[in-house]
Amino acid sequence: MVEAQTNLTTMFLPFMLICSVFITYNVGVAASIECLARNEYQAGTECCPECPPGEHLVKDCTHGSITKCSRCPDGTFQAGYNEQKQCSNCTKCDAGLGLKVKKSCSSTSDAVCEVLDGFFCSDSNRGGCRAAQRHTVCSPGQYIGQRGTADKDTECLHCTDGTFSNGTSTSCQNHTKCESVGLNLMKPGTDSTDSECGGHG
Repeated sequence: MVEAQTNLTTMFLPFMLICSVFITYNVGVAASIECLARNEYQAGTECCPECPPGEHLVKDCTHGSITKCSRCPDGTFQAGYNEQKQCSNCTKCDAGLGLKVKKSCSSTSDAVCEVLDGFFCSDSNRGGCRAAQRHTVCSPGQYIGQRGTADKDTECLHCTDGTFSNGTSTSCQNHTKCESVGLNLMKPGTDSTDSECGGHG
């Protein structure tokens, strides 16, 4: 009985060794596979073609079938070749945040935003704008040194002594000299208001 078991083991030993080598070889091949072609990715033991711009991955390729891709749904995009299962959401140019559409989103490119009038871009990106701020309104006692643009905020400067501005002008005005017009000074001017004159001097 012992001799029969020994013979059986001896018979199957070469077969077991061959299986072991085969499994080890296949695992080694799977682990060492390298996809060298452009726009390919590894899926198991296969080098699959990536999905083209404007599409996303539905199913990896197999030995007998190619990669299955699908067009990006409306409101999403893929700019390049990819193996992503979902497309990216298009940027929304929100008027409430001071933005408007400069270039509409397509299946292959994101939307590009620009600022509305009265705003300037505080975060530029790819020839567009991601965030905007409203131009500063100069306060009384200040004048507009430089009007705001799409790229820069308004520059507000303070009036010097003897001048005033309500904040909406591009320069400060001199206080009226009441005596020079034959009137009495009733109330001195401030940086935001003119002198008040009254009565005859």
